[in-house]
Amino acid sequence: FTDLGFTIGDKKITIGLILIVILIIYFSFFISKTLQNLLSLEIYQRRLIDPTIGTSINRLIHYALIIVGFFSAISILGFELKNFAILGGALGIGIGFGLQNIVNNFVSGLILLLERPVKVGDIIVIGEYSGQVVKIGLRATVVEIFDRSEIIIPNSDLITSKVINWTRINRSMRIKIPISIAYGSDVSKTSTILISLSKAHQNVSKDPIPQVHVIELGDSSIKLELWIWLDDLDYSVSAKTELLEIIEKRFREDEANDFWQPSYLGRDRQFFENHRR
Repeated sequence: FTDLGFTIGDKKITIGLILIVILIIYFSFFISKTLQNLLSLEIYQRRLIDPTIGTSINRLIHYALIIVGFFSAISILGFELKNFAILGGALGIGIGFGLQNIVNNFVSGLILLLERPVKVGDIIVIGEYSGQVVKIGLRATVVEIFDRSEIIIPNSDLITSKVINWTRINRSMRIKIPISIAYGSDVSKTSTILISLSKAHQNVSKDPIPQVHVIELGDSSIKLELWIWLDDLDYSVSAKTELLEIIEKRFREDEANDFWQPSYLGRDRQFFENHRR
């Protein structure tokens, strides 16, 4: 049964050879998967290697083993690799006309794995989308945006477009909070209150310290900007929301008292605790 087959040119392809080819390709995938699991469990975890580096190494090993398995299968069938030169030339023409985007994305994917400008787990902004990278594939990268949906981005876009990576170096970030006050208000005391309230917030970084800048003298108000730095961008929305609430409450109380009260860090920490209760 294994000797049954057909002839291509002067090569006879038998069922036995086809089974061997299938086994070679299967074992290529099997060895690749086994080696990746072994490296992940025995090497990366014990040596505390960055998981994203481990993912890049695993992908390169997988591609290499599959290519070796493919050419080994071709050799088993009796075809010499030099005979693929003509086929390679034809494929090159096809790639030049119709497959250039696919090849571009594939090469871009290799660049992402080697240079790692963007890696799995990073928070990025590309165009109008922002979210966390969950997978870097052969052709495209999967980004989970903050409404829990996923967007598929071609790898070439991550290489050729402008990408903001919030977490490439660390997870800290700066937030700008616009504040408007009426003309006649004491800008200096307002700045003191804003800085004191910001310092009292548990998620605001102590270095650099919060800052207040006068941005514009508007038609009906003085426009300020409160700059704060957070140690972890995961708290960006909650920290901004809580600060705006506490600033509005503090201004409302001071307005009711008809004067700006002095602001002290200890007092504003207690003010925060009372607000939370």
